Amino acid sequence: MNTATVVIAFLAAVVVALGLIVSSLLAKGKGTVERARAEADKAAEVLLGARKEAENILKEATLQAKDHMLQVKLDFEQETRDRKNELSQIEKRLLQKEDQLDRKNDQLETRGADLGKKEREIAEQARRLETVRTTLEAQTEIARANLERIAGLSAEQAKAEIVEMVANDARMEAGKKIRIMDEEFREEATQKARKMISLAVQRYAADYVTEHVVTTVPLPSEEMKGRIIGREGRNIRAFEAATGIDVIIDDTPEAVILSGFNPVRREIARISLSRLVQDGRIHPARIEETVEKVTKEVEETIREAGEQALFDLGIHGVHAELVKLIGKLKYRTSYGQNIYTHSLEVAFLCGMIASELGLNAKVAKRAGLLHDIGKAVDHEVEGPHAVIGADLARKYGESSRIVHAIGAHHEDESPRDILPILVQAADALSGARPGARREMLANYLKRLEDLEAIARSFAGVEKSYAIQAGREVRIIVDNQKIGDDAATMLARDIAKKVETDLSYPGQIRVTVIRETRAVEYAR
Repeated sequence: MNTATVVIAFLAAVVVALGLIVSSLLAKGKGTVERARAEADKAAEVLLGARKEAENILKEATLQAKDHMLQVKLDFEQETRDRKNELSQIEKRLLQKEDQLDRKNDQLETRGADLGKKEREIAEQARRLETVRTTLEAQTEIARANLERIAGLSAEQAKAEIVEMVANDARMEAGKKIRIMDEEFREEATQKARKMISLAVQRYAADYVTEHVVTTVPLPSEEMKGRIIGREGRNIRAFEAATGIDVIIDDTPEAVILSGFNPVRREIARISLSRLVQDGRIHPARIEETVEKVTKEVEETIREAGEQALFDLGIHGVHAELVKLIGKLKYRTSYGQNIYTHSLEVAFLCGMIASELGLNAKVAKRAGLLHDIGKAVDHEVEGPHAVIGADLARKYGESSRIVHAIGAHHEDESPRDILPILVQAADALSGARPGARREMLANYLKRLEDLEAIARSFAGVEKSYAIQAGREVRIIVDNQKIGDDAATMLARDIAKKVETDLSYPGQIRVTVIRETRAVEYAR
């Protein structure tokens, strides 16, 4: 609070006091002298209090102004000290950087001196090497003259003789190389011929319809289900005990389902139940009699099927138990493919390939026929069917080559000769050919579509056709965009892309067709 404020406050107090006096005089009129004096004394006291209050306010304002000035001075001094400290730190950093630059300058000067010294040393070594080279040339010239004098030949004559010797050695080496290359060419040609024969054999495909295991027995009416169950379930219990197959009777209209892992037992149960339904007489004694009779018939059918397979292939000396196992494969399927028919097909293919390669066809047929013999009992024995089949063949007196071919046809063992390789190839051909297995047909069609799509993905291709069961793709190109040289490169590029993007057996031939037509009319 400043002086002007104090003065204004004092004047305001005086005006208030005078106002009070005037108002008192006007209100009351003329009073007594004593009363006027009393009022005057009161006014004087009010004026004195106002003066004292103004002095106090002035003193307080003066003290506040001094405090403010002192605080401003202290803040200024603190800021000055901070600036000085900051400048001092900056000066220190500048001095440190200057020292670092001085040290780096000294290091550079030292390195420059070292480099100058090394350059002088290198120049000195170069001069020494030049001196040594001159000395060696002189010594070489002297040695050459001495050799010409001793040998009686000039340098040109000696060079000609050396060249002749080198030429003779080169001719001998070339002859050896040619002979080795000729042998390698013959071996490679033989391998390619065998490969071509194998590819030709791939075209073989026996005609048969993919078979399915039937596990549903049709019924003439829903009433028959109750007769099959029998009183308190005695008929169905007797049937399951006799066949070893579970009978499932549910809401399926006019049909019952047979469930079991043994395909032969399931076939016996199917035939037995069908006959019981046809006969109409269903009771435990009749069930046991029918199952026993059907079992003998199925066993006879199995034996005949095994003997028929051996007769068709011309194979002799197979153990009777193996013959039964071969016949059992008639009721075994894999991916919808009948294993009995598959085994016969593999045997024929093995024999054909072995004949073309100059190997024993009968041994190859025997190995092909027995390669999946383990699948006849794989529902009863734990382990891979190849190992199971090898153990069975060994147990029933087959030779070690046949046993090894069976055990190694799925790489459960490392192949030791060519026979398991033949079985592997024939097995793959029989399983992978179009229509052999249900899921393989879709893969085969997808492969043909992909093959045509790859060909159409190149610029200038108008049409593409996969033929020869996917072993060749023919491509028709635009003759305005693709020339003869470009057609050759296009065929190579398509073949490389097919090799990269597709998985396929054998090889695929890529044929690019570029047609140019010239038409003229004679008038």
